[in-house]
Amino acid sequence: MPTPHLPPTVAAHVPTGLLIGGSWQRASTGRTFAVEDPATTEVLFDVEDAGPADGLAALTAAADVADEWAAVAPRARAELLRSVFDALTARSEDVAALVTAEGGKPLAEARAEVAYAAEYLRWYSEQAVRLPGLARTAPAGTHHQLVLSRPVGPALLITPWNFPIAMITRKVAPALAAGCPVVIKPAQLTPLTTAYFAEIVRAELEAHGLPTGVINVVPTSSSSTLTAPVIADPRLRKLSFTGSTEVGRVLLRSSAENILRTSMELGGNAPFLVFEDADIPAAVEGALAAKMRNAGQTCVAANRFLVHESVADEFGNALAARFRGLVVGHGADAGTTVGPLIEAAAVDNVERVVADAVDRGARVLVGGERPQRAGHFFAPTVLADVAPDALAIREETFGPVAPLTTFGDEREALELANASEFGLVAYAYTRDVGRVMRLAEQVETGMLGINRGLVSDASAPFGGVKWSGLGREGGEAGIEEYLEQRYIAL
Repeated sequence: MPTPHLPPTVAAHVPTGLLIGGSWQRASTGRTFAVEDPATTEVLFDVEDAGPADGLAALTAAADVADEWAAVAPRARAELLRSVFDALTARSEDVAALVTAEGGKPLAEARAEVAYAAEYLRWYSEQAVRLPGLARTAPAGTHHQLVLSRPVGPALLITPWNFPIAMITRKVAPALAAGCPVVIKPAQLTPLTTAYFAEIVRAELEAHGLPTGVINVVPTSSSSTLTAPVIADPRLRKLSFTGSTEVGRVLLRSSAENILRTSMELGGNAPFLVFEDADIPAAVEGALAAKMRNAGQTCVAANRFLVHESVADEFGNALAARFRGLVVGHGADAGTTVGPLIEAAAVDNVERVVADAVDRGARVLVGGERPQRAGHFFAPTVLADVAPDALAIREETFGPVAPLTTFGDEREALELANASEFGLVAYAYTRDVGRVMRLAEQVETGMLGINRGLVSDASAPFGGVKWSGLGREGGEAGIEEYLEQRYIAL
């Protein structure tokens, strides 16, 4: 039975099956898997556990309606997405409660995620009628050139657990706007929000008289077993994945056989630079926003705090004071500002990273340990004097740990910022406009926040460089990932 933290009115409407061809079904495997509340470890629901046959059935359902969906007028697709936006917004409190129950984040953060997720639906409802194209006279004057945008075809969307509604809409909205039917493989740890959202979409498709096989959902406890035959099937034409770089590499290799269009939003190791001329109170607040959303479990979380040696003590002590005031607890409890980590292994990893830093000479300014309570918690932690070769600097921690190290000048700051295989996002606090432009040109990153701890926006391109991935989501670029160009010489 659902925990008391999930309202009965929400629990009664959460699908736990597979959505294939417009209907909710049992898994062919005959198995289910449990979805837990990470703050209590209590089971919320048992969800149908899809197998390879189910994945292929979902692809068949998507492929069967691909031509029909591509032929739907852009305005009709736009109105469908706007209706889904309205429906999601109307149920925002229910969805937020579900996000908190299965993912753990505080309810205020869950509400913000739902609002952010809805913006992708609104943005791509507007972009659906603005697909790129071109008509012009050839330079030689001998003919005309016509360039059309066409949907690439059925898409497999593999989503992570840390933003269970935003990562869905960020992929589903541009795919449907472009004319691509989708198969969604949600994260095993947080499939409930995906199912709830998919039912909203299915119901709106039905209400608009559109093919419900456009959206299919196959939760599973064995991701690679399910996705491998789907990726190998020539009917699949697009793969979008958000997750670790290690898994991304495997998927890219698998996608090569059929030359799939791929979007890969992979790992990060975001530097947060604080220069000597920074507004320190503002930098501290920005650091809190960049580090502590979802208890640090975000790919855009600040992971390495690089602070000028002249302001290191001031910044570190002020940040520790803010961390000390955070309230750890169940996300649904009033006053909670930091929820649990997603599972026990995540807590073990954070503990390992902190111990390694301390062994190498770091000082714990606040936190550094597990609270004595049920659930997967770790205290918000600030570490000073962290060695450059510590795990906290070299690896993506994915937890509530802020490791501080110092630099002496801008050149050293740039060297430290770029000393990573990853390049998803970076943050910097400075009043020097010239420095801002140098950072924009020289920091190896796909996104850069200047005097801001938040960068994500539905109307802007989201993605990284180096080991952080390929392609972009959001903005005008996001829909182009689901389109291919066709050139006609007239």
